[in-house]
Amino acid sequence: MPSFTSSLFIPSDSLQPFFSCSFFTSSFDKVSCFSTSRTNPIRLISKKITFLQCEKSFRRTPFKKRALISSKMTITEYRDEDEEEYPPLLLESEMKVPRRIALFVEPSPFSYVSGYKNRFQNFIKYLREMGDEVMVVTTHEGVPEEFYGAKLIGSRSFPCPCYAKVPLSLALSPRIISEVAQFKPDIIHASSPGIMVFGALIIAKLLSVPIVMSYHTHVPVYIPRYTFSWLVQPMWMVIKFLHRAADLTLVPSAAIAKDLEAYKVTSANKIRVWNKGVDSVSFHPQYRSHEMRVRLSDGEPDKPLIVHVGRIGVEKSLDFLKRVMDRLPGARIAFIGDGPYREELEKMFQGMPAVFTGTLLGEELSQAYASGDVFLMPSESETLGLVVLEAMSSGLPVVAARAGGVPDIIPDDQQGKIGYLFTPGDLDDCMSKLVPLLRDTELRETMGKAARVEMEKYDWKAATRTIRNEQYSAAIWFWRKQKAQFLRPFQWLFQRIFAAPEVEYR
Repeated sequence: MPSFTSSLFIPSDSLQPFFSCSFFTSSFDKVSCFSTSRTNPIRLISKKITFLQCEKSFRRTPFKKRALISSKMTITEYRDEDEEEYPPLLLESEMKVPRRIALFVEPSPFSYVSGYKNRFQNFIKYLREMGDEVMVVTTHEGVPEEFYGAKLIGSRSFPCPCYAKVPLSLALSPRIISEVAQFKPDIIHASSPGIMVFGALIIAKLLSVPIVMSYHTHVPVYIPRYTFSWLVQPMWMVIKFLHRAADLTLVPSAAIAKDLEAYKVTSANKIRVWNKGVDSVSFHPQYRSHEMRVRLSDGEPDKPLIVHVGRIGVEKSLDFLKRVMDRLPGARIAFIGDGPYREELEKMFQGMPAVFTGTLLGEELSQAYASGDVFLMPSESETLGLVVLEAMSSGLPVVAARAGGVPDIIPDDQQGKIGYLFTPGDLDDCMSKLVPLLRDTELRETMGKAARVEMEKYDWKAATRTIRNEQYSAAIWFWRKQKAQFLRPFQWLFQRIFAAPEVEYR
């Protein structure tokens, strides 16, 4: 009988997906079940395989399924050229295995009021519910002693030079490095951009741990408003440096993902969307309060009331609301929130029907949302717009600028059903959508109810489960793949030096 030769052109880091593919299973069955009517024994000759053979074979024939020949059979992985760039999904049993997760969040989600505060607090809560050990490294101000059993570490911070109320910290002291090393994380997750993300990256590389970066602040959009426009390109370079060093990048919306892809911040297959979520229990129409409405309207609750919630910063385009109110003499507006632009904005609205409440929290914030008539969002720099989600969950129709991540919340097919989008900076377009809502109570209520129903579809637990089971697993897979690629030259050298002789079994 002719000799039978088996040659497997498979690199080591591709073995797992290879062995799970259906082609291999069927082909392998044919080999292992090969039989003959002859009584003579079958002679199997095993040949030495080198790394170069594997590499060349895969580059040459990514789709080709080799033929079965009488004298020999060759088995190759049968796959798409780019399939190896996308990690396999976890099995259900693997999803239940607990992980140790180190979060580096700047500024603190416990004291600094911002769009991602609820995001990270709910994220930590549900990670703990799913059985994971969590360590949180953040700026030291207002760090509680305990949060759902997560270990909290405060790092000494300093004020941001351009925005004094934003604390920053490198989080690279020997104490923090030691704490993280003792924690032995399976993965590190850092908020970006900022200063702390550099510390997280260095620690991840020192400990040889996969790192995920979530992009929350679109700094290149803010820079021209706070500093000099010539700093925009250097900022993009910094962002590229950080995220190309990460194993996966999370973004809050598809629009931001497109921006990062357009600037080639990292490869497209390493950018994933952190699904939106909202606390639909805390933000609910049931919190509508006559007393809060009297407070927000400065004693005129019967007049149409526009509400805006958020950090009062120059990048939020809040001066646009002055132009809106100039054309609405019979309406009132309430600003809920604080920030460096508040004093200037109060001067701008002096003598006008406007109320500034400052920061509201807890039930007061829930009442403020639910007690308005329309939520107006002129900002062009929102990476997602969590306040838009909270307003809609509270039963308010939203009129917002078509920019950033807001179109992900109010897509084109939902225009006029759950809210409206207007062209950024276009006053006439904004008024054409805002005025009918203020005048027509029935339209307002119908759209507000539809918005509430839509928001009930999103919850933080589902979003957390996706990150934990899919996106973290993808980051670990990419990290292992990169590590394997780094070791390949050494493996090739080892094989060349210690080449195994051909073995013939008779």
